[in-house]
Amino acid sequence: MISMGNVWDRTAEFLSDNLGAIMPVALLAIFVPATLSANLSALQPGASPAVGAWLGIGVLVLSLVGFWGQLAITALAIDPDLGRGAASVATRRFPAALLVMIVILVAGIVAVAPIGAILAMAGVDLAAMAGDTMPKIPPSAAIGIFFYGLVLAALLLWIGARLAVVLPAIVGDRLALRAIPRAWQLTRGVAFKIIGVLILYGVVSVIANLAATTAFGAVMFVVAGRGEDGLSLASVLTTIVGGAVSTAFTVLGTAFLAKLYVALLARREAAAAA
Repeated sequence: MISMGNVWDRTAEFLSDNLGAIMPVALLAIFVPATLSANLSALQPGASPAVGAWLGIGVLVLSLVGFWGQLAITALAIDPDLGRGAASVATRRFPAALLVMIVILVAGIVAVAPIGAILAMAGVDLAAMAGDTMPKIPPSAAIGIFFYGLVLAALLLWIGARLAVVLPAIVGDRLALRAIPRAWQLTRGVAFKIIGVLILYGVVSVIANLAATTAFGAVMFVVAGRGEDGLSLASVLTTIVGGAVSTAFTVLGTAFLAKLYVALLARREAAAAA
């Protein structure tokens, strides 16, 4: 049986023992891109269409850099002896990981598509919803969307738990799309435990981020003002604080999933040897 407590202990041990190797990746590949991305996003609402498009491209590139950073942390957590070699592993596995994430994203869009179909069948102007106007949604459509949303949320949570170790499988097993069934096999029998951890992690990380940015942001906005076009000294400093908190939780979550993958592999090998 997999003990989530033991996985957390191994995660904490890995982070404390390999802090020197983790910090450069966390700072340069996760913290800096996240902070810059937040500030670029703040500039988009007041920008012209052309500038806004370039800002969007910048946000996308920065998110890809952050994704690479997670792969590097994953590689290091799976094999701490890699050291600086984790960056090379992340670079080699990046195309496969990106392909898998795109496939999962497309599947998620397809799963959400029926909501649009329900709205369209109810006569709701979907084009208006894309703008600033929120059209009136008939009660029958609202009820259908509500129940479909509940079922979809539960299903996505279950699937998310079953695919929780897909990135470690891409890195550790050197797989591409086959990492999806691989992760599904490894997480058999522990989905509910993973769901509990995911919910706890999500709640704690959101609360910590909101507490840091809200408290600090409120003070900074009083001291330095809000500035113009959504960007000011106060907002920049607030995004730095928020980036630091989100980076810490990103590193923690990434390392945990990698250690969970290692534990699931050990369980599988023990079962095969028995």
